[in-house]
Amino acid sequence: MEKRVKIRKDKSNPLNVIWLGIVSLLTDISSEMIFPVIPLFLSLVLKANMAVIGFIEGLAEGTSAILKFISGIIVDRSENKKSLTIIGYALSAFSKPFLAVASFWQHVLIVRVLDRFGKGIRTTPRDALIMASVNKKERGRYFGLHRTLDSIGAVIGVALATILLYYLGSSESSYRTIFWISFIPGFIAVVILVLFVKEAGTQGNKKLKKTSNPSTTAAHFNLLKTFKLFSPDLKRFMAIAALFNLASFSYAFFLLRAQNIGAAVALIPILYFVYNIFYAASSYPAGKISDYLGRNNVLIAGYLLFALTALSFGFYATTFTLWILFALYGIVLGFTDGVSRAFVADLADKKAAGTAFGSYHMIIGLTVFPANVIGGLLWKNFSAQIPFLVAAILAVIAACALGALQHSIAAKRKKTSMNVQNFRIYR
Repeated sequence: MEKRVKIRKDKSNPLNVIWLGIVSLLTDISSEMIFPVIPLFLSLVLKANMAVIGFIEGLAEGTSAILKFISGIIVDRSENKKSLTIIGYALSAFSKPFLAVASFWQHVLIVRVLDRFGKGIRTTPRDALIMASVNKKERGRYFGLHRTLDSIGAVIGVALATILLYYLGSSESSYRTIFWISFIPGFIAVVILVLFVKEAGTQGNKKLKKTSNPSTTAAHFNLLKTFKLFSPDLKRFMAIAALFNLASFSYAFFLLRAQNIGAAVALIPILYFVYNIFYAASSYPAGKISDYLGRNNVLIAGYLLFALTALSFGFYATTFTLWILFALYGIVLGFTDGVSRAFVADLADKKAAGTAFGSYHMIIGLTVFPANVIGGLLWKNFSAQIPFLVAAILAVIAACALGALQHSIAAKRKKTSMNVQNFRIYR
């Protein structure tokens, strides 16, 4: 009896999520301070052209997507989630000072890949830590809380970068100074992670390690068999999430659309700031609501809201409505990002949770490239409105598919309930 209580206590540690949220907050401050500056640094200081800048960002994000999957496999085999998370955050933090001494665009390429390498390593074990730290009924709220803290960090980071650029001016020395300063919150984040975040679910899994089927564990390394570890519902959700993310291209499109309709260049960072504020403010409430109304219902609302927002960006955007539209865009991310992760946690088998998160993040990450390429081609060859129209259509299709998945899950639960009742009657 005492052993059962101890295992349950290990698995419920909401404070872990709060510390992880603070770590993400500080890391996002560090990252968002440099994200608006890197393109300027590359083009104005290192004289890199747009093809080089696109190559750097594409390679960095692709590396991150693949590593999220690999780290998920490692999590399921080693159960050592915290160590992987530390390595990931440390790589991102300690790569930033090298930007301050970069002399060629190839140096920036290496730093960006290292930074995304770190993100790829840490994301899946961090999500697995959150999953193992709270009970199932509260996952939505705590994944939402984590996304809120993460987004608050993004808001602070953008604000700091804007303030520093205003006072320091747009020059090589100011860019390098911002790179040096960005290292400070990243370093503090790693220290907090090492000292305060606890490994979750390890004691409950010791027995699992001894009794788990070796062939099942080995299958995690066979890419062709990976998806066999997942339930049909999880596979369907991953496919739906991939479809939605093909519609949800980079926020750069929304910023360029603002510039396209005549918004002052000086207002663009402030519009991005508004987006981050509403993203942060909506993530926790959306996660909490999903605990009561169901993940599907909240995600469907988020998908449909994105369709409406995309249509409005395409056909109804003005210098006045932009403020409302960027707020809605932030709410869309709040309703879809954390809730999607909680839904993956609900549908995943605990023995393959790391692989499930890794596969989900890899699929989402790999849709970024085609989404942006297709969106860019539509913009270039037709008009600025067409990418947003196509995005709205894809989002509506994804919402309908999610509704069908919801109906299928409900039907299975009803059938299971009836079988249990029939069994009891028969007995």
